[in-house]
Amino acid sequence: LKEALSLTNLGVNQQFISFTHVTMESDKYICVRETAPSNSVVIIDMAMPMQPLRRPITADSALMNPESKILALKALIQGTTQDHLQIFNIEAKAKIKSYQMPEQVVYWKWISNKVLGLVTLTSVYHWSIEGEGEPVKMFERTANLNGNQIINYRSDPSGKWLVLIGIAPGAPERPQLVKGNMQLFSVDQQKSQALESHAAAFASVKVPGNDTPSLVIAFATKTITGGQLISRLHIIELGAQPGRVPFTKKQADLFFPPDFADDFPVAMQISAKFGLVYVVTKLGLLFVYDLESATAVYRNRISPDPIFLAADAPSVGGFYAVNRRGQVLLATVNEQTIVPFVSGQLNNLELAINLARRGNLPGAENLVVQRFQELFSQMKYKEAADLAAESPQGILRTPETVAKFQSVPVQPGQTSPLLQYFGTLLTKGKLNAFESLELSRLVVNQNKKNLLENWLNEDKLECSEELGDLVKPVDGDMALKVYIKCRATPKVIASFAERGEFDKILVYSKQVGYNPDYLWLMQTMLRSNPQGALNFALMMAQMEGGSPLDYNTITDLFLQRNMIREATSFLLDVLKPNLPEHAMLQTKVLEINLVTFPNVADAILANGMFTHYDRPRIAQLCEKAGLYIRAIQHYTDLSDIKRVIINTHAIEPQSLVEFFGTLSKEWALDCMKELLLVNMRGNLQIVVQVAKEFAEQLGMDNCVKLFEQFKSFEGLFFFLGAYMSTSEDPEIHFKYVEAAAKTGQIKEVERITRESSVYEPERMKNFLMEAKLPDARPLINVCDRFNFVPDLTHYLYTNNMLRYIEGYVQKVNPSNSALVVGQLLDDECAEDFIKNLILSVRSLIPVEPLVEEVEKRNRLRLLTQFLEHLVSEGSQDVHVHNALGKIIIDTNNNPEHFLTTNPFYDSRVVGKYCEKRDPTLAVVAYKRGLCDEELIAVTAKNSLFKLQARYVVERMEPELWAIVLTPENEYRRQLIDQVVSTALPESKNPDQVSVTVKAFMTADLPHELIELLEKIVLQNSAFSGNPNLQNLLILTAIKADKTRVMDYVNRLDNFDGPAVGEIAVGSELYEEAFAIFKKFNLNVPAVNVLLDNINSIPRAVEFANRVEEPEVWSQVGKAQLREDLLSDAIASFIRAGDGSQFHEVIRASERVDAYADLVEYLLMVRKTVKDPKVDQELVYAYAKIDKLDAIEEFIALPNVANLQSVGDRLFDEELYEAARIIFQHISNWGRLASTLVKLQQFQAAVDAARKANSARVWKEVCFACVDAEEFRLAQICGLNIIVQVDDMEEVSDYYQNRGRFDEVMSLMESGLGLERAHMGIFTELGSLYARYRPEKLMEHLKLFSTRINIPKLIRVCDEQQHWKELTFLYITYDEFDNASTTIMSHSPEAWEHAQFKDVVVKVANLEIYYRAILFYLQEHPDLINDLLTVLAPRVDHTRVVDLMRKSGNLPLVKPYLVTVQSVNVAAVNEALNNLYIEEEDYDRLRESIDMHDNFDQISLAQRIEKHELLEFRRIAAFIYKMCGRWRQSLALSKSDKLYKDAMETASQSGDRELAEELLNYFLEEDKKECFASCLYTCYDLLRPDVVVELAWLNNMQDYVMPYLIQFVREYSTKVDELMKDKEAAKKEVEKKAKEEKEVIAQANMYQTLMPLALPAPPMPGGGMDGGAFGGAPPMPAYGMPPMY
Repeated sequence: LKEALSLTNLGVNQQFISFTHVTMESDKYICVRETAPSNSVVIIDMAMPMQPLRRPITADSALMNPESKILALKALIQGTTQDHLQIFNIEAKAKIKSYQMPEQVVYWKWISNKVLGLVTLTSVYHWSIEGEGEPVKMFERTANLNGNQIINYRSDPSGKWLVLIGIAPGAPERPQLVKGNMQLFSVDQQKSQALESHAAAFASVKVPGNDTPSLVIAFATKTITGGQLISRLHIIELGAQPGRVPFTKKQADLFFPPDFADDFPVAMQISAKFGLVYVVTKLGLLFVYDLESATAVYRNRISPDPIFLAADAPSVGGFYAVNRRGQVLLATVNEQTIVPFVSGQLNNLELAINLARRGNLPGAENLVVQRFQELFSQMKYKEAADLAAESPQGILRTPETVAKFQSVPVQPGQTSPLLQYFGTLLTKGKLNAFESLELSRLVVNQNKKNLLENWLNEDKLECSEELGDLVKPVDGDMALKVYIKCRATPKVIASFAERGEFDKILVYSKQVGYNPDYLWLMQTMLRSNPQGALNFALMMAQMEGGSPLDYNTITDLFLQRNMIREATSFLLDVLKPNLPEHAMLQTKVLEINLVTFPNVADAILANGMFTHYDRPRIAQLCEKAGLYIRAIQHYTDLSDIKRVIINTHAIEPQSLVEFFGTLSKEWALDCMKELLLVNMRGNLQIVVQVAKEFAEQLGMDNCVKLFEQFKSFEGLFFFLGAYMSTSEDPEIHFKYVEAAAKTGQIKEVERITRESSVYEPERMKNFLMEAKLPDARPLINVCDRFNFVPDLTHYLYTNNMLRYIEGYVQKVNPSNSALVVGQLLDDECAEDFIKNLILSVRSLIPVEPLVEEVEKRNRLRLLTQFLEHLVSEGSQDVHVHNALGKIIIDTNNNPEHFLTTNPFYDSRVVGKYCEKRDPTLAVVAYKRGLCDEELIAVTAKNSLFKLQARYVVERMEPELWAIVLTPENEYRRQLIDQVVSTALPESKNPDQVSVTVKAFMTADLPHELIELLEKIVLQNSAFSGNPNLQNLLILTAIKADKTRVMDYVNRLDNFDGPAVGEIAVGSELYEEAFAIFKKFNLNVPAVNVLLDNINSIPRAVEFANRVEEPEVWSQVGKAQLREDLLSDAIASFIRAGDGSQFHEVIRASERVDAYADLVEYLLMVRKTVKDPKVDQELVYAYAKIDKLDAIEEFIALPNVANLQSVGDRLFDEELYEAARIIFQHISNWGRLASTLVKLQQFQAAVDAARKANSARVWKEVCFACVDAEEFRLAQICGLNIIVQVDDMEEVSDYYQNRGRFDEVMSLMESGLGLERAHMGIFTELGSLYARYRPEKLMEHLKLFSTRINIPKLIRVCDEQQHWKELTFLYITYDEFDNASTTIMSHSPEAWEHAQFKDVVVKVANLEIYYRAILFYLQEHPDLINDLLTVLAPRVDHTRVVDLMRKSGNLPLVKPYLVTVQSVNVAAVNEALNNLYIEEEDYDRLRESIDMHDNFDQISLAQRIEKHELLEFRRIAAFIYKMCGRWRQSLALSKSDKLYKDAMETASQSGDRELAEELLNYFLEEDKKECFASCLYTCYDLLRPDVVVELAWLNNMQDYVMPYLIQFVREYSTKVDELMKDKEAAKKEVEKKAKEEKEVIAQANMYQTLMPLALPAPPMPGGGMDGGAFGGAPPMPAYGMPPMY
């Protein structure tokens, strides 16, 4: 039994270690479901328990699959009785399946790797994780399981039998004994059986006489029958079938000790490995029974804590159990002692034998042998065979047993006992090598080969080389299988060779790591199967570690037999990596193919797979073979390349072009020159192609110079033509055009000049003019594109190419006609030609530039006919009409008519043209085109202000007015005079007047505006009664001349009174404003002027009395209120009946503290206004004037006041009596309690707090009672507070801050008994005890350790230095490191030996172990060995020894050292050895050295080799012998006359010289008997001649005679065996010589390619006949040993 792991050590909280939270479906995973501090699932892999996987998952249950990382989750759907089931693959992070169960699942379990069992309140379902199926109902629960808690559900491996187990409360006479119920269900029969059982499990039992195991069920019960307690284990067979030997039902009693009378089984596991039944009870008892016989084997308690979960551990034949402490215990049988225990302690020999046989356990060897002898002597051969077949550890599976069965004579008509034995072995399992050989010999003799085949296929026989030799004469294939299985490699290779399966030899040799004679295999295959030899060679080349034969050797083997293609194929394959070390082979393959198959060599070279061959040599061969392109590719000398490259007739052009790409620039240019020199016309195309392909590398300039050097403009043309589409070099384009021109490619010249945009226009133009091409289109393209039109026109005109001028103007670019006309005029061309040219394009010619060009040359009249023609055609082009207008103005042909009637000319252009000729015509033109700026400028310049004024007024444009009225205008005054005197009086358009007035206003000209308006409004004009003008006049006066305002108010009647009055107020003309409002009967604005602006309340009161309007009185009241004339204001508001100002009145009352008048006003307001504010202020006013009875009367009547806010206000202003009335009326008990506290009415305050039941109120009353020393009432309040965790500490601190320690502890003690008592109360009381009553602290901790906040109390106890209590808390909280540290730091108070031992073994920090050891060494040395015994499995023994040695206390811990020496640690061994030396205990020292060899042996030997005691010196010699220091050991033994030890040392050394020295020593010392003994002991080391010589010299022939007899017998035997081997070898050689055929080498044309000498194939007989090497043995190639 051992603890596999602890769940608490892995971070699992103790509260979650229970049946509902922990699941363990197999020995692979444990799953823990946590719900605090957050919902999570912890998955513990038993293979890596210290790395738990924690996932945030919310579920009611979680199950890990027994085999794989698949998690099943179950969660209840809120508000229903349905469960949601989900299955996840954790590794793949994917959901496998999910399902919503219509019923609640009360229990579930994995019954196999693929199926979940689901148990509901009524039924049981199976749900497979494969496919998409839903859970399948298996059966309904029987009545005996109603009300039971289901604790297990299992299935047999076939899934045909199911068992469901539950527990329920016990019988009335003994309710504490839990009752167990079981339902057994047969899937095939669809029937259930109800039984009483607490635990059950399925198992298989092999019944003698049956071929297959029988299925049984084991179940444990504990019931009360007739008042008697009966506990039994039952084992019964399920599904018994006719014709089979039935399993006899077994049962056995389960004995429970008296202390465990109410204990019951909770789990059952059956070990298939040992055939044992484990029954585990709740309180930790373990019962072990034999499955076949139900015999009790063992019983013990394995856990002091209750066990609630168990799982099978099949790998060790035991089980895992989980207890409430969180321990995961692994229990299994001790394989070394179980059988001796059963046979010795239980005295059950039969059971011991069966256990040993089933579990292959040691300890029953003598019993099994004895039993076998008994059965054999009783002639029970079948039983003896069964026993031998199943004998533990195969102790009877020996040749002796086979011989024993062979010795039994066969009775007639009966099966041979030997065959019975072999038949039993075949039934039970697999035969060993000797048994397989003997059985096969029998079968072969009987010619039953098929039996052997079946047994081999079923793996019933253990293969061996002897078995293969036995089978080979009968079946070669079967023998090969046997050889392969037993790894008889030479035999396998020989078999493959005999069968011709050479390819399999490589595969097999690689698999087994064998190295055959590959040269012999290769030569053999070449003679019989050339293609197979090629394949074999390729396979050898692909072997890991490289080919066993050199590639060159393999190639020569092919070439010896003229196999050129095979050699080529092999080399091409093996030389694919293209390694430098294969250069010679690369050259060879190319040479042989260039001589024989040049096309193959060309293909190889084209493939480019070789780069390391001899390139000059290959180049020469390529040139001879006519492969010129390959030759120049390989030549490295320029002269060679030039010599070969001129053979262009035999070189594919594209390849030649590509070759140039590999040359340097200089070499390539030289080769190109060579080609042109040899045959320029024939090679020009190639040179051009090369130049095209590699122009970038060669340089464009170099290529151009090359062609120019040979004056090959044709080549230059074709070369440059390839780059015209991509090149942007102007020089390239120019050269190309030049070459094209010189080669007559006029169309290409025209195309380039038309399309190219990179050539230099000026240079191109000059070249074309100088070239004087018959076709002028290229020049036209250049000049047209780059604006050389005048030059073009001049060139064409001077060269009399007028046709091209007309063509250019009419067809190419009519838009440039103006430039052509201008140049023709400059060239003094005839006007008729120009006119005809212009008329020929008519509307296509742009008029504006044409007019500009002609006008610039003062020849505008030239265009009269052209322009009139355009106008007659209906042209509306502005430029046409502009030019025509200019001509009319110049000719003075009624220009006014043209300017006023023509709608198409541009007014600005024509007006500008007229300014210097006639300004009035310019004004006409500008006015027509609304050219404001130009018109203003020309009229101002020529003093035409009247025209300017009329134009500005008529335009009605604010922007224009802003321009002319700007102060920067030096002519503004003249314009204004003309506007006032002439333009505006003439106008009858009101809009013109309005725009003009606005313009004056915008220009900020008030005086001018007043002058203008008085003339319009006051002088009986058409606009005198205009309201807008009257408003404007008054407003302007307000702004510019306030003295005129009152006069205008009195004289005018049509202005806007309200608006003008407001403006007057804004301009601080208050009297004028009052007059305006009064004139228009606007009384409220008028009184506002008196109140707000004139600030005369008496005038306002007088005015209000006169008009008697409520609105006026209301305004007066507001003003009086602002001046804090509260009584007058309230009177005014009452006269006005205005209750809307109650907010201001209330605020004013608060300022002046006049609440009596406020009551009168608010009572008036309540008649018309229902506002909470009014009622609230009324109550407050009553309270301020101390009318409490009025308050009670008011609140009793209907009202809309917010009494809560009123009460709060009264409370805040300390009007507590009034507040009490309010709070009591509205039942606000919390505020009432606060009020009563202020009134010192504490009992009433407590009653009110009880009704409020609020933590805040309770605290307030409680604190007040504490301050008033009303502790009884304070405790009543405190008990209602401390049940709230958040408020408890505040109460405690309040008491403590005031020194009321006893009272607060009394409060907390009273709180412990509360129903709502929580952890905080217990913790706080503990803190108080720690501070003020430490004598009560430990008792409190022990009573309530599970209900306190341990970390908090740990801090308190640490602060208060209560070390014993602190230690107790650390232990309880599983902080064993801190507990140990505290105990050691404060040992006088905290140390207890037993407690410390329990604690220190649980710490996580290993350093604490060593601190504990030092602590005990200092304070409790008498107990240190007890401590070390406990720590032994956990400490570093070397470190412990160092500690003890430094402190000088090693002898003190000797018992500990003896205990831990079994781990064989060097420090421990050396320490003990030193102690034994000091104690002169040589027996113990020798035992220590024999059993524990981990120490400094030489040092120890040197230390004791001079010890005064002989035994210690003998031990030193023994140590030297162990270390291989034979001479030192021998010297010590001889010095101490320990001759036997000396002889054994010499024999074990294996040193002949040492043995002979010892022999001489014995002769020198005359130790004849020792001499004879030494001959026997060192027999293998001594040389016979030396021995005989020594004996003869020393006259000791008699002593040496036994040695001589033995020696002669041994060597005569060896000679006989060698003779037999020699005869056999001779016969084998003669046999091979007959089969071998001599290979005659054929001379052929490839002898020059062959190596000077090839290794000859091995010849039979061991060598060649004759010659210099005739007598030498054959030497295999590459130093490999010959294979026989």
